[in-house]
Amino acid sequence: MTLTRTLLATTALSMTTGLASAQDMANEMTIVSWGGAYSTSQQNAYHTPYSENTGVTIINDESSAEAVAKLRAMNEAGNVTWDVVDVVAADAIRLCDEGLALEIDADTQLAAAPDGTSASEDFGELLVSDCFIPQIVYSTTFGYRTDMVGDNPPTEICAVFDTETYPGKRSLEKRAINNMEWALLCDGVAKEDVYDVLETPEGQEQALAKLDTIKDDVIWWSAGADTPQLLADGEVVMGSTYNGRLFSVIEEQKQPVAMLWDAQIFDLDGWIIPAGLSPERQARALDYIMFATDTQRLADQAKWISYGPARASSAPLVGQHADLGIDMAPHMPTDPENAKNTFLYNYEFWADYRDDIEAKFQAWLAK
Repeated sequence: MTLTRTLLATTALSMTTGLASAQDMANEMTIVSWGGAYSTSQQNAYHTPYSENTGVTIINDESSAEAVAKLRAMNEAGNVTWDVVDVVAADAIRLCDEGLALEIDADTQLAAAPDGTSASEDFGELLVSDCFIPQIVYSTTFGYRTDMVGDNPPTEICAVFDTETYPGKRSLEKRAINNMEWALLCDGVAKEDVYDVLETPEGQEQALAKLDTIKDDVIWWSAGADTPQLLADGEVVMGSTYNGRLFSVIEEQKQPVAMLWDAQIFDLDGWIIPAGLSPERQARALDYIMFATDTQRLADQAKWISYGPARASSAPLVGQHADLGIDMAPHMPTDPENAKNTFLYNYEFWADYRDDIEAKFQAWLAK
């Protein structure tokens, strides 16, 4: 899992200080992420201070939703133009399995906690792949218009399928992940059995049949900003998106929207470094990762967005929102009150089955 002796020598100074000098590295790097409030939080917590310390210019690319396909194409063409890429855990597993991401030795290439706890222990079980550097715990969940649900606000996930009690359009992401799990849960499948059922063709058809019951009432979204905008405009009564996006529309924009935390689907997001970079670019990417994933930096990101930091040592350092001055801990998906009924995303399942199930989902969608 370690780099070659040559690269280790190249990056030795960087790993000692956590920052490499601008003279030692090229002055520009491309970091890929998701855009919106999430990219803003990364810009504030990571990119700006790193650039100020090193002189490296960071170019933001918002192509994370297409990261797997684009990295495959870049690798095939022998021209990798990205330096660091933000991906969900399942995509990191796929990229690692395909040899498209660099393997990382957490205890030599990531910073230890302030008390000396090793990075591997501090990140713990969130290190779900040899190539994945966890950044945040987030969830995909639902927001709803408080002025469109009367005196009976939804409290359970299956309200999404109840068009009689909650008439109006819903917004769902235009992909199989999460929708298939919620459909099975609301069709009577026990939480612990969902992935066993979804593994079978019959289970996949069961999930699609449940989604059929609301298909005519759904606006399908592709970008995380879509549902917050649809909610703000009153075009949907409820819709799924990332909890940080909903935090923004509720707390920052003060829209009449509330969170439905029931059966929120926990997931991990973090960094990979593409395979195939030159030694100089790889050293710079490792230097950035060392800096951006230390205990304080991960806690700092929570000043701008309601995602829980992936390091155990970062959690006690989460404070108030940088602009709003409100405590951020109660807005995290990991808050005990919010996490009473969570659904744990199965990274390995989707790494193995995503291409096949996604093809079936898209064919259903096109009917």
